Amino acid sequence: MLEALKPVRVESTKDACIASLEALILSGKVKAGEKLAPERELALRLGVSRPVVHEALVDLAAKGLVEIIPRVGTVVNDYLKNGSLCLLMSLVNYQKQDLDPKILDGLLNMRKLFETETARLAAANRTMEQLEGFFSVIFEESQTEPGETAKIVALDFDLHLRLALASSNVLYTLLMNSFKPVYTTLSAVFFSDENVVPTVFDFHRKLVSAIADQNEDIAMEVIKDILAHGEDWLKTLLKT
Repeated sequence: MLEALKPVRVESTKDACIASLEALILSGKVKAGEKLAPERELALRLGVSRPVVHEALVDLAAKGLVEIIPRVGTVVNDYLKNGSLCLLMSLVNYQKQDLDPKILDGLLNMRKLFETETARLAAANRTMEQLEGFFSVIFEESQTEPGETAKIVALDFDLHLRLALASSNVLYTLLMNSFKPVYTTLSAVFFSDENVVPTVFDFHRKLVSAIADQNEDIAMEVIKDILAHGEDWLKTLLKT
């Protein structure tokens, strides 16, 4: 058994440095076209060596977040034009609330597109076993108090993941799983307002009922209502 154990991976200094610099850019605190502080100053502020900062900046440049210009410095890129798949992975792993409004809007709009389709496909393709899983989530929600935020976040994600699974589209499931860190971070903000919980649970009951009836149109209508409600409240909460 011991032979199967692998060394515990601890986040490297460079990775921690990358995460700190990414947060500045993804939160919009540093805008496209602005210069970052010189490497020496960044190293001092981050408490790391200058070579570590340089390696971190090279990594950010590879992702399209910055451009290192000789004799000029490190300039923040417009990541919408220069970002790569590596940047997308940084985004989905981002676990803070202060996303740049443009990124937040993009996430919410993308969610409308693929979750509306997953709800339709789930209603069309769900199996009896999958339907039982949906009902189990609804039952768990009925036993949950509004103040149990962590449990509510987990149940909410579980329901939406089950939609993707029931859609029979593997890519939708992988996409949903990939966005779990940022999804649950934002939904924790949303569900911190206990007043929204009964409304969401009611939406969930209607959605599962439509899936049980295999009514694709109603399933799509309900998921659109869920997403619109969530978007309005989330944007309001993040402004306060």
